[in-house]
Amino acid sequence: MENLKSVEQFNTYKNEGKYIFLFTANWCPDCRFIEPFLPEIEEKYADYQFISVNRDEFIDLCSELNIFGIPSFIAFKDGKEIGRFVSKDRKTKNEVEQFIESLN
Repeated sequence: MENLKSVEQFNTYKNEGKYIFLFTANWCPDCRFIEPFLPEIEEKYADYQFISVNRDEFIDLCSELNIFGIPSFIAFKDGKEIGRFVSKDRKTKNEVEQFIESLN
């Protein structure tokens, strides 16, 4: 999974193609919980590009997008937000897959 490098990169990505942004932080135990199954999810849903957004590095972007709990996911397709799975709760592999399925 690629790491977001700038707000400009975020704006470019969200406006072209199909992207799922994972908002996370190094200190977040629930974020570490989902790490083992993320490669499998990325492979299963290869029509989406997955981008990791470090909440601590992009706190203003998170605030702008109303991301107040992590891990959280927001999906964009060609500039339009098509779904969000945003909460402070731990997420299971099944819940993440259900979220992605709901985007189609």
